[in-house]
Amino acid sequence: MPKIVQLSSHVANLIAAGEVVERPASVVKELLENAVDAGASKITVEIQNGGMTFLRVTDNGCGMAAEDARTAFLRHATSKLRTAEDLAAISTMGFRGEALAAIASVSRIDLLTKTAGAIAGTDLHLDAGKITREDEVGCPDGTTIIVRDLFYNTPARMKFMKSDTYEGSKVSEAVQLQALAHPEVSFTFIKDGKQLLSTPGTGDLQAAVYCVYGRTFAQMAKVDSRWEQHRLLGYVTKPTDARPSRTMQTFFVNGRPVKSRLLVAALEEAYRNQLMVGKFPACVLHITMPANLVDVNVHPAKTEVKFLSEKAVFDCVHYGVLAALNQQTDRPQMRLTTPAAAPAATPAPNRAQSGKQDSFFRTMTAQEYQNFTQLMKPVSKPEQKFAAPNPAERQMDTSFRETVFTPAITPKSEPVVVPTKETIAVETPAPEPVQEVLPMPEEIPWRMVGELYNSYVLVEQGEDAYLIDKHAAHERILFEKLKANQEAITPQLLLTPVPVRLSPESVALLLDNKALLAELGFDIDEFGNNTVMLRQIPMDLTAELAAETLETIAADLMNGRRERSTTVRDEVLHTVACKAAIKAGWVNDEKELLALVKQVMSREDLKYCPHGRPICISLSKKQLEKQFKRS
Repeated sequence: MPKIVQLSSHVANLIAAGEVVERPASVVKELLENAVDAGASKITVEIQNGGMTFLRVTDNGCGMAAEDARTAFLRHATSKLRTAEDLAAISTMGFRGEALAAIASVSRIDLLTKTAGAIAGTDLHLDAGKITREDEVGCPDGTTIIVRDLFYNTPARMKFMKSDTYEGSKVSEAVQLQALAHPEVSFTFIKDGKQLLSTPGTGDLQAAVYCVYGRTFAQMAKVDSRWEQHRLLGYVTKPTDARPSRTMQTFFVNGRPVKSRLLVAALEEAYRNQLMVGKFPACVLHITMPANLVDVNVHPAKTEVKFLSEKAVFDCVHYGVLAALNQQTDRPQMRLTTPAAAPAATPAPNRAQSGKQDSFFRTMTAQEYQNFTQLMKPVSKPEQKFAAPNPAERQMDTSFRETVFTPAITPKSEPVVVPTKETIAVETPAPEPVQEVLPMPEEIPWRMVGELYNSYVLVEQGEDAYLIDKHAAHERILFEKLKANQEAITPQLLLTPVPVRLSPESVALLLDNKALLAELGFDIDEFGNNTVMLRQIPMDLTAELAAETLETIAADLMNGRRERSTTVRDEVLHTVACKAAIKAGWVNDEKELLALVKQVMSREDLKYCPHGRPICISLSKKQLEKQFKRS
């Protein structure tokens, strides 16, 4: 049998380098953390060829004396720990004492360092971890480390490096991460002679976020909350600005960038019922807590942490982000492009036609409004052409309408009057005077102007106009009503059961979740041949929509949305609300639209539909005048 021998220090350092130094970005991360620990307020990173041949980090920190500079490159040499008890309350970025030794073992290093007040500084040169030169030099306070020819003595590691462009991008990400972690430090990043990043170092996190991400994150929501011994600060994107991936979710614990499934889950829980499928929030969040409540000594690269109380951390992030989102009362602004200059030969508009249009959109007096509503009542004269709704498209139970619409709804059997251009232009005699005094319209700070494309309701309030997506608004209102009602949804038995054919896996999942389906108003039985028999459906759905909803529920269950019963219920309620809500293109009575608008304009929580689409967008008078060259 082979004898057990102790590895040489060089081999041990190479093994440590394999754990700590994966690529040039790993070197930058370790050196930046050391610079921050040294109290630097200004740090400059410069690389060439992706950092493989040249990498320099300069800081204005405390520097090192000559004897400390020599010791710093030994394994497990550190100024940040003294006793075993110190491991329970680590407050510095670096502490293992392995980084410099690991980096030096696979590269050539030049070190220039000087402490404040010292006459001269120290210049060291190392090859593969061994000091080959030591001199006294004149240099500024702080430390400069130059790393050349990374992995020159480990060809096996070198062959796994990618292109200079890719390695340079990873270094850039490492610098950006530290800039977001420490907004009080000014970071400068230079790549192949070109400056790519410069942060002010004023301590303003928003300024650091803007320098790193630019205008992409200019409209983020600010988070500032406390939960027990935890503090949460940072910025999150609004649901309408969600990203297609989680790559822009950045978390820091006590100033240390970390990766944590717990933090990701807490963040996305705050966005539940507000995001579209396949979209994810972006964030820059700092969590601060006592050092003894978190263990950072669980990974060689210190990117993973353990929390003493995971529930407290989860609640801190969840409720902190949720509060920030709920405070966002503004409506998304309509984005308009600058119109091209009109050709000189464009004819002037017909004054008669424009006068008719102006009269339609002008503000009415109380008496004119009463006359207008009288004219808009349903009539049955065959000679007048009105667009009546398709009864097949509007098979919607009245119990859902009661959520938003007033009781005085035009019956489905009566046509709904929609004025055409011809109708508006015709001189209509004044209505017969009535003895009964009609009630004055309710005083509200906004005015419903009309509807566009049978989909968007136009509302005017002060110097702003709003476009409301009637389907998204109704869907959200229905969803909130269903979610608030913890009792089982009112079911209705079908006289004729409806067969629904699905995949074998879908059938099995639905049958395994019959209890959940019963809470939502569904009753199914196995019918064989990959088919279930739908015998009971929610009162708010037609049989056809219920079958479609059942297929969507099965798809949600197949996608793994069954880890929590409340999550599954919400997903099902999404579907129920979407199927039962009024649809874009439907012709709705004016009273229906008015009742819908009242809820949207008076409730701050109605911002997004359950899938994350905005309910209402704004258009200011200034924006509109700019399009007409008035400003």
